Amino acid sequence: MAVALDYLVVEDALPAVRITLNRPQQLNALSTGLMRELIEALDRQGARPEVLAIVLQGAGRAFSAGHDLKELLGRSLDEEREVFQTCERLMEKVQAMPQPVIARVHGIATAAGCQLVATCDLAIAAEDARFATSGIKNGIFCYTPMVAVSRNIGRKRALEMVLTGGFIDARTAADWGLVNRVVPADRLDAAVQELVDQLAALSPHALRSGKRAFYEQVEKDQAAAYELMTEAISCNALSQDAQEGMSAFIEKRKPVWKGE
Repeated sequence: MAVALDYLVVEDALPAVRITLNRPQQLNALSTGLMRELIEALDRQGARPEVLAIVLQGAGRAFSAGHDLKELLGRSLDEEREVFQTCERLMEKVQAMPQPVIARVHGIATAAGCQLVATCDLAIAAEDARFATSGIKNGIFCYTPMVAVSRNIGRKRALEMVLTGGFIDARTAADWGLVNRVVPADRLDAAVQELVDQLAALSPHALRSGKRAFYEQVEKDQAAAYELMTEAISCNALSQDAQEGMSAFIEKRKPVWKGE
C-alpha cells in the first residue's frame, strides 16, 4: 500500500519500505518541507521491526537535483542556517536509522542530492545516472555535500568534484566508491530487490547493531576502533540470533532469526 504525503510517497514492500521523493517537476529538489517530511517518515519506519530495509528513490526523471535554490534567495542568515541545519538532521537521521538505507539512483543526483546518495548505507545506480557536486557553478560551494562525498571517495577525486562542479557517470561513481554497483536502467528495480532480499535473509539484530557499530568506529583511530568493536562483538555473540546462527551452522540447517 502506498501513502502519498505532501512531498513523498511511502510504500510498504515488506521486508522493505520504498520512500519516493515526489517533486518530479522540480527534479525532486530538497526543499525544507521535503526534508522535514522525510525525517518524520524515517522516524516512523525506523520504529517498525518488520521493516528490514529502506529504499530511497526519486519520482520522474531524476533522483534529486539537490537544494531548492529558490529557498536560498533573499533570506536572512538565520533562515539560511535553518535550511542547512535541516539538511544536516536529515543526513544524520539516514545513518542513525536501524535499518540499512539503499539509494536507488536514476537520472541526476547533484549537490545535496549527491550528498544524500553518499550518505545512504548502500547505493545502486542505473547506467544512465550522473553525479555532481555542482553548487560552485551557481556561486555556492558544496560545503555540506563535500562532507559526505569526501567520506566515500579519495581526496583528489572529491576535490575535483567540488572544485569543478563537473559530472561523473555511473561507472565512474562505482569505480570511485560513491555507489556499490551499476545496472542497466531496466534492471534497476530488480537489482534493488535482490539487495533487499539478501539483507532480509540475515539476522535483523546483527544488521541493526552492525550498522550502528560501523558508524561508531569508522572515524576512530585503529586502537580505539578495536577496543570499541571487541566489546561490541563480545556482546553480539551472546545475542539470541548469534547463538541461533552458530548453532544452525554447526547443525547444517537454516537459522530461524528472532531479531534479538
